[in-house]
Amino acid sequence: MRILLIGGTRFVGKHIVTAALAAGHDVSIFHRGRTGPDLFPECEHLLGDRDGDLTALTSGTWDATIDTCAYVPRQVDQLAGALDGRGGHLTFISSISAYASPTGPGITEDAALMELDDPTVETITGETYGGLKVLCERAVVERHGAGALIVRPTYVIGPDDYSWRFPRWVTRLAAGGDVLMPGPRSDPAQYIDGRDMAAWIVTMVERGAGGTFHAAGPSAEFTWGDELDAIAAAVAPPGTRTEWVDETFLLEQDVDGGDLPLWSGGDEGRWVMAVDPSAAFAAGLRMRSLAETIADTLAWARTQQQPTSPGLSAEREHALLTAWRSRAAAAN
Repeated sequence: MRILLIGGTRFVGKHIVTAALAAGHDVSIFHRGRTGPDLFPECEHLLGDRDGDLTALTSGTWDATIDTCAYVPRQVDQLAGALDGRGGHLTFISSISAYASPTGPGITEDAALMELDDPTVETITGETYGGLKVLCERAVVERHGAGALIVRPTYVIGPDDYSWRFPRWVTRLAAGGDVLMPGPRSDPAQYIDGRDMAAWIVTMVERGAGGTFHAAGPSAEFTWGDELDAIAAAVAPPGTRTEWVDETFLLEQDVDGGDLPLWSGGDEGRWVMAVDPSAAFAAGLRMRSLAETIADTLAWARTQQQPTSPGLSAEREHALLTAWRSRAAAAN
């Protein structure tokens, strides 16, 4: 097959290109040329900007197009216009943030979606991101029909995760010492290794599969405690001391997701992290062990310059643990 990737040089797109090449497909990548200019020399590189210059897409024909980076519906429409029917089967990467806040675990792909008060907004914030993805999905179906494939992933993890959300926890626990674990540990948590999602998407594209699917797992019952415990078991050195700290205390101290990435503290929509993954599993999605993802993430992270954020500084973490222990001692 001839496959066109819209955005294929960072994380999710990079893994999809790798999976498509491994499966023997011819791949064209449309990107700005700012990241990984030397990546994938065997691919056709089409340079442009989906928010401005799409002229590189005005010629050429592909069997399938995979769009990893549309965030507003205008981008979906402009891409469809530029391709003018030459892009073949369309896959769109959406998000589980598309859902209105569920009240419990196990929602399926037909659950209520987020609706924006102003559908013309293009400013992407924590409040608008999900609703804009919904509008993108609707634009995809309008322009490409019900045969388009829409994938709603949860947090994507693994090597090449430039967001550093999951790598922050892997590297922090690998460093040992006293580690603040933000509660409650019973909160829902889901993930998908970017390589597993990529391989599955390529097989779905090969089949011409359509419809909407979650890319999340391992189950709707998996918890935040399960995730952090797995990381600690895999990488924490002897002598590491983990301490679960109450959510209310942390919120009182103005701690948020920028300090403790992936933590859902204070988020009323936390049950979106407990979607039902059974449709994707039935369609062939397979997840490697979390232990393998953790090991590969740590190996990758050790080749990178660790950013200063997200994540608490060592001094802030120590201060929070000291204050928490003082409060606990006073309560007793």
